[in-house]
Amino acid sequence: MPAEGLRELAVAIAIAVGAIGPALGIGNLAGRAMEALGRNPEAEPAIRLNMILGLAFAEAIAIYALVVALIIKFV
Repeated sequence: MPAEGLRELAVAIAIAVGAIGPALGIGNLAGRAMEALGRNPEAEPAIRLNMILGLAFAEAIAIYALVVALIIKFV
């Protein structure tokens, strides 16, 4: 029975730690993009494209953390 509790704790830690990095990265990326748009509105298409790519890559890391948490929980 204690092993099941440790497994649940490991799942919680895996998803929590795995979500901190992408959350900070996405917040930083969006803030810098808004700052860049305020300084140079004409560059909006390039800034938007790069921001969306960066958001997708950062979100992929959070999805990897979710997959690891699910593997820990069910395997």
